[in-house]
Amino acid sequence: MKLQLHKKSFEELTADELYELLRIRSDVFVVEQNCVYQDLDNDDQNAIHLWLTEGGKTVALCRVCPAGTHMERVSIGRVITTVRGKGYGKQIMLAGIETAKECFNASEIEIEAQEYAKGFYEMVGFRQSSDPFILDGIPHIRMIYR
Repeated sequence: MKLQLHKKSFEELTADELYELLRIRSDVFVVEQNCVYQDLDNDDQNAIHLWLTEGGKTVALCRVCPAGTHMERVSIGRVITTVRGKGYGKQIMLAGIETAKECFNASEIEIEAQEYAKGFYEMVGFRQSSDPFILDGIPHIRMIYR
C-alpha cells in the first residue's frame, strides 16, 4: 500500500480529519500512557498538522507550531505512530522538520521529548538542551534541531 503525507492548517482540516487526529492523540496520550492531563492546549489552531496514511489508515502524526505558540522557537509536538517498527515516526519527523523550515522559516526547532525517546529524536538531528523535567507526570527533556 502507498504511504501518503497530508499537511493542513487547522482551518483546512475537515471535521472528520480533526476528529481522527484528536482521537489518536487521546488513545495514545491519555489512554495508553495513562496520562490524565489536557491534550487540547489551544495551540492546534496555529499549527500545521501532518499525518501519514497507508491504505486510508493514519499511521503517524505530528503538529508544527510557530515560534511563540507552544514554545519560544518553532516546535514540533504531538508526535505519534500508530504502527511501530516501520519507520513511520522517522518519516513524520522529517516531514515536520521540512514543514518548520518551509512554513515558518525555522533555523532552529525545539521539542519537549519524552525522555525515553531521546535516541529516536537524536536519529533525526535533535540534541538535548535541558536537564530532565516532569511534564504532565512524565519525564521529559527539551531538545533542539539546528
